Amino acid sequence: MRQQPELIITVLTAPGDPEPLGIEAVRARAEVRFAYDEASLTATLPGTDVLLVTDFRTEALAAAWHTADRLQWIHAASTGVDALMFPALIDGPVIVSNASGTFDYAIAEYVLCTVLMFAKDFHNSVRLQVQHQWQHRTTERVDGKRVLVVGAGSIGREIARLLTAVGMQVHGIARTERAHDPDFISVRSQAELHAELAHADYVVIAAPLTPQTHGLFDSTAFKAMRSTARLINIGRGPIVNTADLVTALREGQIAGAGLDVFEQEPLPESHPLWDMHNVIMTAHMAGDAVGWEQALMNQFIDNLEGWLAGKDIFNQVNKKLGYAG
Repeated sequence: MRQQPELIITVLTAPGDPEPLGIEAVRARAEVRFAYDEASLTATLPGTDVLLVTDFRTEALAAAWHTADRLQWIHAASTGVDALMFPALIDGPVIVSNASGTFDYAIAEYVLCTVLMFAKDFHNSVRLQVQHQWQHRTTERVDGKRVLVVGAGSIGREIARLLTAVGMQVHGIARTERAHDPDFISVRSQAELHAELAHADYVVIAAPLTPQTHGLFDSTAFKAMRSTARLINIGRGPIVNTADLVTALREGQIAGAGLDVFEQEPLPESHPLWDMHNVIMTAHMAGDAVGWEQALMNQFIDNLEGWLAGKDIFNQVNKKLGYAG
């Protein structure tokens, strides 16, 4: 068993962010250092055994990597790890894990909410309420509608379960096809995406950002979708070509978009998406239900305690693929 007083954990967080909630429990197990940028990480990384990353957009790690002389494990307090991946880390022995599982159900609830808002035209009802306008409309049902979830991992699976519970017919897209899946009617390979888009009433992006998914939804994909279909993105912003999305929405190639993530965050105030009545937007918060910060720390501590006891680290990321298996 590892001698705990020798353990050094560095926390890489965004400049100005407070210390992570629950960090005192980590201090009871190790010496804790903090870094906020390339300079501070370069200073703190020597001697560090474990790196806890709470700033999932950081590029500081690649810049400071040459100082990592004892690092064994990096844990990302996020599901996406694309910002952390660079050749020396991918090809080296350092283990990477992520927060897979922490946000799944909250994100599934967000997707269900967005589907219902589109079906019941709630986003426009809110606009009409603000304008004091009484306008009766006919709305839709979701029962029997076909959903295509692009990214059939743990988040996609939770989305499928919840949407199935309200009577929707849920299919999936994954890296490879699956003959049978308990939560999806079918799971096709990414190569069949455009063919599957033609049948979907709702398309939900729940995939990680990888070289294979970057820009996956472009003008060709939108033209493959039904003109009555809605796109919901809770994956990563760069999976969608934003300019092509704006064109598709303006020209009626698709009926609407529910967006929690964007190519550029924060979205500029002058961006046309803000004023589109067929768009529902939130500020990258789909999984951030009350208690999420403590849940992230609890997950890391559980993983840390297991590692100190000689167990395998869970939620290990396949560094070649860019997500946890």
